[in-house]
Amino acid sequence: VKQEGLRFVEQELQNITVSDLHGKEGQFHYNITQVKVTDLQLAYSDLNFQPQQHLAFNINNASISLRFRRQLLYWFFYDIGSINASADGVQIHTVLQLSKDEAGRPKISNITCNASIARMHAGFSGTLRKVYEFLSTFIVTGMRFLLSQQICPSLEHASLVLLNSLLDTVPVRNYVDEHIGIDYSLLRDPSVSTDTLDLDFRGMFFPRVRENLELENHAVEPVIKETERMVYVAFSEYFFDSAMHSYFEAGVLSIELEGEKVPKDLEVLLRATFFGTIFMLSPSVDAPLRLVLQVSAPPRCVIKPSGTSVSVTAFLNISLVPPDRPPVQLSSMAMETKLSAKVYLQGKALRVQLDLRRFRIYSKQSALESLALFSLQAPLKTLLQLTIMPIINERTKKGVQIPLPEGMDFTKEVVTNHAGFLTVGADLHFSKGLREVIEKYRPVPTAAAYPS
Repeated sequence: VKQEGLRFVEQELQNITVSDLHGKEGQFHYNITQVKVTDLQLAYSDLNFQPQQHLAFNINNASISLRFRRQLLYWFFYDIGSINASADGVQIHTVLQLSKDEAGRPKISNITCNASIARMHAGFSGTLRKVYEFLSTFIVTGMRFLLSQQICPSLEHASLVLLNSLLDTVPVRNYVDEHIGIDYSLLRDPSVSTDTLDLDFRGMFFPRVRENLELENHAVEPVIKETERMVYVAFSEYFFDSAMHSYFEAGVLSIELEGEKVPKDLEVLLRATFFGTIFMLSPSVDAPLRLVLQVSAPPRCVIKPSGTSVSVTAFLNISLVPPDRPPVQLSSMAMETKLSAKVYLQGKALRVQLDLRRFRIYSKQSALESLALFSLQAPLKTLLQLTIMPIINERTKKGVQIPLPEGMDFTKEVVTNHAGFLTVGADLHFSKGLREVIEKYRPVPTAAAYPS
């Protein structure tokens, strides 16, 4: 981050605009124009955390090389040409204050900046070089003042405008799919210690049909103790519970299979065994079957050091659907399943792969029917694994983006389970430079209300 920040500062300082310099000292008249920064040497820099909300960026003993056009008049001698100058011993001390804005994004809310130049030299060329060297003090003093006055305004604009446009790319509240969205807004201002920068995101999903719905958080508060990676993101059980609760509220945790969509092996088993006597008494024995599987309550996530699991309760209604006649319900079964969840990070997306582990069905009508259902457990579990689980995993395959600015990616990801939460540790990689992202989202300049 320091290296990328230093590169960004170099680019900003190279674009410094220094006003033209005009002056008169006795018979010596000078006019300095077209000032350009030609080289920067910012070898000694440092980026530090400063409690409670600050980042300090310091540049020490830097040098800035300049080139500008001169027009000089001394008595009756007139000379034009270029001057190469260097500012040495440049000290720049900036402190950025971090906070959250109204939308809940991290922002640079304030900057303090101090800049100084220890010494400046100017080299003249041309026939009057010797004459002008002893008069160069006037020019050097003026250029040193103008240059030092331009450093901090340039860095203030770079921080409060340009870097904030980069932070605007952090996803705060957006849609995951056509059913749910996620709220990543900050709950409080960023907290800075001597070693860490902590951001406390809400991390709550919501159904798009009821965007103001908020699930009460009963999960444990994650505590991050790992230090091997540059970044750690902790996800509590609440994060996953709110996702499943939102899908439940959106009414999409159900599936209906009818006619040819019912797996043949299961249909034959249903017709030949458990429902055989019912079919023999029914005049619609050849009517197609309809299976309706629907989750009866929001699934719950449990995170343990040994792994992550999801508990689901549902009911399965089995009916006959004779053509042009009302459906005939044959049975209604209650189901309890436990899924194992593999959580992993791919790119900036947190993804989940689910696998069916335990499965139990029982009758809602009688214990005798529950006993008869025992022979259906294996084929129904196969039905879930072959038909339902691929649909669920297709939805979770896309994942949800972790709130990072554009141009920053994770590498060397590692997922660790704890009691009640899991952490994703990773190193940071800049796939795009700060300048590239900022130029993409640079605000459109507006005309000043009054002439400067």
